[in-house]
Amino acid sequence: MIGRALKLIRTYHDLTQSELAGQLGVSNSHISEVESEKKNPTIELLQKYSSNFDIPLSSILFFSENLENKAVDNLRISLARKVVAILEWNENRHAVKEEKRKEKLSA
Repeated sequence: MIGRALKLIRTYHDLTQSELAGQLGVSNSHISEVESEKKNPTIELLQKYSSNFDIPLSSILFFSENLENKAVDNLRISLARKVVAILEWNENRHAVKEEKRKEKLSA
């Protein structure tokens, strides 16, 4: 879920993977692999996200904590999914807005 959250943070700020890779000083393929959850992000990468987007590291780590208490874990996962759903809604809202802008330009 951490990769998905990092992707949503990026898209919320209207950045491509290449743009973000340049800002963070990592390769585009590394960003892609982390977002697709093929690789786990390092703490250094998470700190770069934290600094770049002015988001507390603890908020980013919230998505990747492994709590042993099943009831607390279920609550954490449920809350994380809701936060991700809100971010996805916002991402979709930006996509619709951009599509409408392009339609106006082509008309």
